[in-house]
Amino acid sequence: MRDMLDQMDLANCPVRHVLDHIAAKWTTLILLELEPGPCRFNALARSLPDISRRMLTQSLRDLERDGLIARKVFATKPPSVEYALTDLGRSLLGPLCALIDWAKASAPEIATARAAFAAQA
Repeated sequence: MRDMLDQMDLANCPVRHVLDHIAAKWTTLILLELEPGPCRFNALARSLPDISRRMLTQSLRDLERDGLIARKVFATKPPSVEYALTDLGRSLLGPLCALIDWAKASAPEIATARAAFAAQA
């Protein structure tokens, strides 16, 4: 793994850029909400009540820009918008779910380590 780091241009590292976006606060939740199928903006807003509409809009734009989701506008009155995972976005779900599983399994050990660290301070 160290060899891979030595060979990368860290300033322009594609892994770093991808992880910056995936690690954004709302990205995982949005991707998981879209996993069952397409979802309209208001449905996403209702399913993620702690996110502001402005932040949801920005997060969706970021995911669309990165090719992880697709945005479809319907010519209704008022216009409605639907979001869906792209093939690229769907391919991210496996590694993302593996990370979620690791986080759940490791949570007690991490909590213990944090408590021990706090006790040293």
